[in-house]
Amino acid sequence: MTTHRTTVAIVGGGQAGLAASWFLVRDGVDHVVLEAGTAGHEWAETRWDNFTLVTPNWHCRLPGYEYAGPDPDGFMTRDEVVRWLAGYAPSFGPPLREHTRVTSLTQRADGGFLVEAEGPEGAEAWEVEQVVVATGGYHVPVVPAWAPALDPAVDQLHSADYKSASRLRPGGVLVVGSGQSGAQIAEDLHLEGRQVHLAIGDAPRVARFHRGRDCMTWLAEMGLYDTPVASYPGGPAAREKTNHYVTGRDGGRDIDLRQFAAEGMRLYGRLESGAGTDLAIAPTLRDALDSADDVYRSICRDIDAYIETQGLDVVPAEAYRPVWEPEAEPTRLDLAEAGITTVIWAIGYRPDYRWVRAGVFDGSGRPTHTRGVTGVAGLYFLGLPWLHTWGSGRFLGVAADAEYVTGEITGRTGRTGPATEPAADLARRRSPAPLDASAVA
Repeated sequence: MTTHRTTVAIVGGGQAGLAASWFLVRDGVDHVVLEAGTAGHEWAETRWDNFTLVTPNWHCRLPGYEYAGPDPDGFMTRDEVVRWLAGYAPSFGPPLREHTRVTSLTQRADGGFLVEAEGPEGAEAWEVEQVVVATGGYHVPVVPAWAPALDPAVDQLHSADYKSASRLRPGGVLVVGSGQSGAQIAEDLHLEGRQVHLAIGDAPRVARFHRGRDCMTWLAEMGLYDTPVASYPGGPAAREKTNHYVTGRDGGRDIDLRQFAAEGMRLYGRLESGAGTDLAIAPTLRDALDSADDVYRSICRDIDAYIETQGLDVVPAEAYRPVWEPEAEPTRLDLAEAGITTVIWAIGYRPDYRWVRAGVFDGSGRPTHTRGVTGVAGLYFLGLPWLHTWGSGRFLGVAADAEYVTGEITGRTGRTGPATEPAADLARRRSPAPLDASAVA
């Protein structure tokens, strides 16, 4: 085993790991970025063919690098994101070692850490003083324990493996889960003319546009992307909330599951169990739809209140009215009778940090930290959803988190003002004047 020495090891070469590297390069700190595949590879490998961002392109900002295309209020496709992100590492030259999979991280008896990995030339080890774990929090796709009991004639795949309707067998498709991935995959299949069955959970939804602007631009200006998780109702419990579903397809629009149902999509409540071709469903459909709509309206009211407080002259609000109501609450679904040949599980992921041998995890295997700083000196996490703010797991917020964590490494935290501009200031600067009512058809 070849042994190397450096000051800091960053594990993971996605946007979070590269953002941390940018600050360390700036500050002249010796380090290495260890990436199991290629930098940013998950954007190409775990998104479907018609994927688009759900946040506006102007949100795409990393340290020293930002979206500079012609459509800041549009939504990049998967391939456009891959091309944009591919330009980041060459812009500053990080010490990046690709195809190097970290297999263990242990504390050394004399201080610091030992990082072991499998690289292109075999086993290697890194003796380092500090480590930033930037592998994200989505490691192992979740499927129900009873999934193997379903009829083997029915194909099963996770949302991470879905690419397009054309790659699925003919027949109906059951999508399980209505978070961002589940709702958008259901939309993709629906637009391709497939018979879609969707078992929905408790995911909320948000309007794409309200009062003449994208809702996420309003929310950024209102400071929601800069608010620490501890300041949200329920505090750190906000980390467990499901993101709101919406889409960036065709320039962006709402995802209205009721409208899909009116067009022929079959909706169900929460899926509880299954065996063979028979599935048991909880009678939660009506409540789930109503709850998602309540969140939609609540966000619109919050934006309305902000507009009134700021005295902005923008287009009037349009109230949402449901276009479909379920006539009954299905409690059973027979896959064969419904002609369903494929089940797509879109119920999330669980973390897998078994390679990190340090006492920094809670009972569910998630790291315990304060703004990425753990109780083990020199060990940090980056790129987690809600690491510090709602923006932490997104392009818009990762720079601020990376600046804070690397500031802890270098001792710069608290000694200099932040170089990263708050999302609220970005929103106000790029849209200094509200849209005038007369300018919107």
